[in-house]
Amino acid sequence: MTVGSKTESGASALLDSQTVLLVDDDDRLRERMAKALRDRGYGVRTADGYDAAILLAKAEPPELAVVDLKMPGRSGLELVRDLSALDAGIRIVVLTGYGSIATAVDAVRLGALQYLTKPTDADELIAAFERAGQPPLTTTAVEVQIPSLAQAEWEHIQRVLSESGGNISEAARRLGLHRRSLQRKLSKYPPGK
Repeated sequence: MTVGSKTESGASALLDSQTVLLVDDDDRLRERMAKALRDRGYGVRTADGYDAAILLAKAEPPELAVVDLKMPGRSGLELVRDLSALDAGIRIVVLTGYGSIATAVDAVRLGALQYLTKPTDADELIAAFERAGQPPLTTTAVEVQIPSLAQAEWEHIQRVLSESGGNISEAARRLGLHRRSLQRKLSKYPPGK
């Protein structure tokens, strides 16, 4: 379990001196994002999963939290729910590599104010927090854009492939496709949203 509590103050940002709890199981991404946020004047604490994040939040609740949706063990949605229960004032942005409308609505219903798909950068996160400073969203306020059939298929394939540990043969079996058919679908770029 990685728990970091390094904070720095630097150049003043719009949300100057606010603390950010950054939770992601990808060490490189987490530390790169933490450095970028620190460089912009935020106090940043990092955690690699649910347990470490809850420990940090109980010790000192942050004003802001960035939560990866898919982590080993307990999910990011559970963390969003429990951080919101711990302190309703925490503004939470959810990050995920596999975005879908259903998970966005779930995240908002559980307490997240914004939902971003990876890859993202510090400027996009800051903009999301600034938008989160506006009146909170409700599940009915989420603009629902129905994905195209091709986009929904792509997201489903990516989710199954991820759950199969990147094993194309296993993903093809779960999807009921021939392996070569799945490879052809994967060789195409994701359909536009």
